[in-house]
Amino acid sequence: MSTPQNPFGQVLVALVTPFTADGEVSWSDVEKHIDDVITAGADGIVVTGTTGETSTLTDPEKIRLVEVGKAVAGNRAKIITGGGSNETAHAIELAKKSEAAGADGNMIVTPYYNKPTQAGVLTHFRMIADATDLPVILYDIPGRTGIPIKYETILRASKHPNILAVKDAKGDLSEVSRVLNQTDLIYFSGDDANVLPSLAIGVTGLIGVTANIAATPYRHMIDAVNAGDLHTATAAHRALEPLVRATMTHVPGTVAVKYILHGLGRIKSPRVRLPLVGPEEWEAAQIEDEIDLVKDIAGVSFANFRPDRNAAAGGALPKVAGTTR
Repeated sequence: MSTPQNPFGQVLVALVTPFTADGEVSWSDVEKHIDDVITAGADGIVVTGTTGETSTLTDPEKIRLVEVGKAVAGNRAKIITGGGSNETAHAIELAKKSEAAGADGNMIVTPYYNKPTQAGVLTHFRMIADATDLPVILYDIPGRTGIPIKYETILRASKHPNILAVKDAKGDLSEVSRVLNQTDLIYFSGDDANVLPSLAIGVTGLIGVTANIAATPYRHMIDAVNAGDLHTATAAHRALEPLVRATMTHVPGTVAVKYILHGLGRIKSPRVRLPLVGPEEWEAAQIEDEIDLVKDIAGVSFANFRPDRNAAAGGALPKVAGTTR
């Protein structure tokens, strides 16, 4: 296998979409947060993905997120559009508009809810990849979509000239190794807790939720692995462990990240859009207990962490924000 050129970066943040207290996109916070994570070491940002609450963003919001991301990132980081759709025609429309808005790549999620056959999955991927010149990351997350991208489908998809990568949230590292041995695909870890084990078998990088809060230790981990320094990479992994637990185990990652970022004073509101809601009292307490265990994490001080359970209470809008198109 040849070593493919990576057009995406290695430390990619699955970006949250900050909202105002009344549920509109807070564009000033979006700009600030993108700048923050790039300064902290991210070289790629996925906007409008699962963590960005793509299912409750309107299409104009999705396209503007690409535009704002490009304006803030400049040449410092790649901007990947990650929304997609389970309707192929809609996904093609979004891909074309995102390309026109300046996106550097397109992350295509497996069609969700309608549960197509693998032939349908492959056709969906190929048609979207055909629609633009953007390099494509396939997003394999059966826990959310209801179906996996099967091994044989990944091999067939890899033959498309625009399909260059996979974000793996399936957790089958033996299958990842098998695909890496037989294709030139770039792999990204989609499981924050297992980034280092994934890197150890040849994965290129991560598309991470916790990286919204602490991109720097992931940068250190990646750089250490690139340099063959397992000791430094392991130290970064261990330092991140309680933060990953706080972010990924008690409530949906989006909810936890916004609660923590707001407590750190990095976004103005922890609001999410229905049907997501903010953490209940006992969930907030669990997140805070995990944060208390975070020590000496590079790039982030939790000494001034001031969670606001009142701001997060309910965590959703009293109104519906709008349609998805």
